[in-house]
Amino acid sequence: MNDMKRRIAKHLLSIQAVFFRPDEPFIWASGIKSPIYCDNRLTLSEPEIRNDIETGLRGLILENFPETEMLMGTSTAGIPHAAITAHLMGLPMGYVRSGNKDHGRKNRIEGKLTPGQKVVVVEDLISTGGSVIDVCETLREAGAEVLGIVCISTYRMKKSIEKLKTAGIKAVSLTDFDTLVEVAAEDGYISRDDIERLIAFRDNPADESWIGGSK
Repeated sequence: MNDMKRRIAKHLLSIQAVFFRPDEPFIWASGIKSPIYCDNRLTLSEPEIRNDIETGLRGLILENFPETEMLMGTSTAGIPHAAITAHLMGLPMGYVRSGNKDHGRKNRIEGKLTPGQKVVVVEDLISTGGSVIDVCETLREAGAEVLGIVCISTYRMKKSIEKLKTAGIKAVSLTDFDTLVEVAAEDGYISRDDIERLIAFRDNPADESWIGGSK
């Protein structure tokens, strides 16, 4: 567990951009019950944390995708992080809408994208992976060479790992579910007894046997 992963995890927990509620799960739009809540948009309101995130994303890109020519944010949460990181790197940026506009030129991709351009997608969170893979496929269809994805955090669900592998997309993150769980236990946000339950959720969100497991 490297220092950056732990530092970002502490940041996210401290401002409740991420917090755990294993005994009173949240319900996703899909109906799946989840012990974790994540709203990385809150980081934008915290200058010190925001700076660590954007410089961290810049570092991930330089280390993993040094040939990057353009950053593309996911709509909407990835857009500000793509913009700030692109500014730090002196790179062009754009973003991909969740669907085509219903007016004007009816674009889905915003920004000037040249066919063959080497692009990295910037996302705030990868959970199941479906939406960010869709963004990558949209960019590929437009002629971009998608090098990969950088994100603030990922749940590292088996389903998302398998989807990304099948799509041939490399994804790297500043922190991840396992680090968040470990730091949360260390800092008293959750009990040590909760860790096994939370990892069970990560491995199979559809299996609700982890709920109430500590009682």
